[in-house]
Amino acid sequence: MEKAAKKETIEVLTAKFNAATNFYLADASNLTVADVNKLRRLCHKQGVEMRVAKNTLIRKALEATGKQYEGIIEVLHGPTSIMFSEGASVPAKVIKEFRKAGERPVLKAAYIDSAIYIGDKSVIDLATLKSKEELVGEIIGLLQSPAKNVISALLSGGQKLSGILKTLEDRKES
Repeated sequence: MEKAAKKETIEVLTAKFNAATNFYLADASNLTVADVNKLRRLCHKQGVEMRVAKNTLIRKALEATGKQYEGIIEVLHGPTSIMFSEGASVPAKVIKEFRKAGERPVLKAAYIDSAIYIGDKSVIDLATLKSKEELVGEIIGLLQSPAKNVISALLSGGQKLSGILKTLEDRKES
């Protein structure tokens, strides 16, 4: 790779890392070309951008961002694939789904909203992460629940009260 191409790759990766709130580093080595193509298709289908780059270029791009990536730079050895996505758990779900057929790709590290996860043991935990929208929805549901219960009790109490008054009225008439 020529020096100009390396510089361009570093600039592109730096821009990607600066813009990304989530990215995963995985080892997809020992996969056949057909398997890599299946993985790329699955990534594309789920909205995950998968790139492969040399570790030194990834390291330089991470350092160029000026952010702290403690632990991530240390895992940059061997073949590395980078997975960028909007959803924090989507790449982990892709990895988990793809590994039903084998043991690769292996998660090296993940960066999610300034939190860093190191090692493949994090895949299951990361795959179950809820999106911000899901969490906000749950919180709103929890906040609405007591108000709905009060309104429901008041409404049913009103019906009970009208039932009692109706019964008393019927008694007076008889």
